[in-house]
Amino acid sequence: MTGRRGEHLPEWMNQHSDLTLEQQQQALGREPGFNELPAATQERMRERLSQLNAMSPLQRQRLLAHNESMERLNPEQRMQVRGAMEMWGSLPVDQRRQVMRSFRELRQLPADQRMSVMMSSQYHWMNPAQRTALMRLIQVEPMLPEQ
Repeated sequence: MTGRRGEHLPEWMNQHSDLTLEQQQQALGREPGFNELPAATQERMRERLSQLNAMSPLQRQRLLAHNESMERLNPEQRMQVRGAMEMWGSLPVDQRRQVMRSFRELRQLPADQRMSVMMSSQYHWMNPAQRTALMRLIQVEPMLPEQ
């Protein structure tokens, strides 16, 4: 889905949005180089296409924006973002929700105020794992797509 020189997933999806899933999968199979990919990779791409088609337009837009922003990062930055997301993802569901709510609140503040607010008594309820996950998310925030 990133076949023709520099074409990215959002452009590919926009160009093929008027097609059914089956037609999109056929178009994917016609992309240059697709048939030379390992069978497992081809299958993953078909599954991803199915997942994208099952999403609401807003969910799909957010995911595509995230993918585009990740493509722009250098390998070290990608590793930092993945590490922060893995740390957040390792928390229990209720704690993930709390951390994400706090992250969204802090993201609205100017960057130079975020850490001091996070260390204030307003966030005294956080356990060390939550605090670390939130700090890592704040550190990689400039690399994340706008919300």
